[in-house]
Amino acid sequence: MPSPMPPRRATPLAEPPVASLGRATALLASGTLVSRVLGFGRQWMLVQALGTVGFVTDAFSTANNVPNTIFAIISQGLLNAVLIPQLVRAANHKDGGQAYINKLVTLGILVFGAITVVATLLAPQLIFAYNIHGAKATLATAFAYWSLPQIFFYGLYTLLGEVLNARKSFGPFTWAPVLNNVVSIASLIVFIAVYGPGGLPGVADWSPLAVFIVAGGATLGIAAQALILTLFWRRVGLRFRFDFAWRGMGLRSVGTAAGWTFAMLLCTQVAGWFETVVANSASGHHRAGVTVMTTTWLLFMLPYSIIAVSIVTAYFTRMSEHARDNDMESFKADYSQSVRAIVLSVSVCAAVLIVTAIPVARIFSNDLRAINSFAYVLTAFVVGLVPFVIGFVTLRAFYSLGDTRSPFLYTLVQSLIVVAGLFVCFTLPLEARVFGIALTVSIAGTVQTALAMLALRRRLHGLEFGRVFSAVLQGFAAAAVATIVGFGVLVAFVEVGPPRFITASFGSAVITSVVVAIVMLAVYVALLRAFRTPELLTAIAGIRRRLGRSQTAE
Repeated sequence: MPSPMPPRRATPLAEPPVASLGRATALLASGTLVSRVLGFGRQWMLVQALGTVGFVTDAFSTANNVPNTIFAIISQGLLNAVLIPQLVRAANHKDGGQAYINKLVTLGILVFGAITVVATLLAPQLIFAYNIHGAKATLATAFAYWSLPQIFFYGLYTLLGEVLNARKSFGPFTWAPVLNNVVSIASLIVFIAVYGPGGLPGVADWSPLAVFIVAGGATLGIAAQALILTLFWRRVGLRFRFDFAWRGMGLRSVGTAAGWTFAMLLCTQVAGWFETVVANSASGHHRAGVTVMTTTWLLFMLPYSIIAVSIVTAYFTRMSEHARDNDMESFKADYSQSVRAIVLSVSVCAAVLIVTAIPVARIFSNDLRAINSFAYVLTAFVVGLVPFVIGFVTLRAFYSLGDTRSPFLYTLVQSLIVVAGLFVCFTLPLEARVFGIALTVSIAGTVQTALAMLALRRRLHGLEFGRVFSAVLQGFAAAAVATIVGFGVLVAFVEVGPPRFITASFGSAVITSVVVAIVMLAVYVALLRAFRTPELLTAIAGIRRRLGRSQTAE
């Protein structure tokens, strides 16, 4: 934390122009892209160190997923739902929201610290609850003791970052994970240097030092990611000091909103816990388990993180301001624009991931049976990508309106569908269980999104559905044609190239994936230009203006 100093008057938030939104989105996307590329590097290093399938790698993945799951709930639920709207309102205070921020951060530090201590003390029980037993449970618990402190630093990162976002300083929050990935990759390099690739395949082979290098290194990365944000507070006119005078800061209204979000948290936790239980029941040699589920989810989240989060983070603050000012027409326009931009950007990403599922799987594993399982699971997740990102925007729209009850209801429906589907997954053969999990998640997310959009449309008396539907239709049509062309290129690699070229090696898999992706993207953009899609034409015009300015400057 910065050294305590008396707060100075901060500048109230101002309405950003559209050009500023574009710059903010570009900054967010670029930071997320770099972070995700390094994240893939970290995940690739992890599977080199521990393997793609097996009891050891699933033990670590389970232990490390516990704080990750809680972070996802904190960042996408409680803090996003409550924090940004409250900070936007607090910016109208005489001190620009400085006192409110100090009180909020102080409270957050105490709450996140308490949750972390309790969770760490309960590490053996948490591991047992995730369907891990015997020697594997002992190793997973050792990993968990080092991994669970991530909860505090994840919470601190989200809290500090959202304050910066509310001040229109989007860069630090997005670029901080780069430092996390660098630290994590360094720790895995050390592990491989000491123990060799896959050097500790047996559960009993792990020493306390080996556990610390892998799990402790991951936690050091998260700590660095959080603490680096403290360096940027001065730039937005903030000075932190602990403030325990919480009376009068509206905790009752915040608590009401947070109450529904905690209920949503409970639904999400139950569903996520059950997913891991089912995945652990399939853990073993050559079978997809928790690590495959985690890695494919990481790939699934790539376009979501780079595109959806980057766009919505910039729009979320604006929608909160429109809601505060009761400007519902501007609110609906921002919602419609963000959905259309996201759908058109994400549709081609989903198509590329489906077509390249097998060569992408080869990048992470050289086991043929593991590759096939990996590809099936990835495809099952990706079919729900477009509904997932639309749902992300829609739930944020409810949060902007100060409504956390509605997202809870739709998340409850989603969780019930997931839990029912997971019971069915338990009846599937071991080889098909993680595929069943992914497909269940996609179906449940689609239902949740449909219900949320209909409810938001009814509440706002219209959502420009015609324009949204037109964008979705154009995106899907162009993506379908690009998919056919992509499969043609993939078949050409198989028929014309060396035997099994697409999976022959890491390098051949990368080449195949990149070439197919470039061809599909070119076809997709060409078709949208032919359709004269407004969002694409606007983006191209912006790029040309930017290039024109660059050439003039030169």
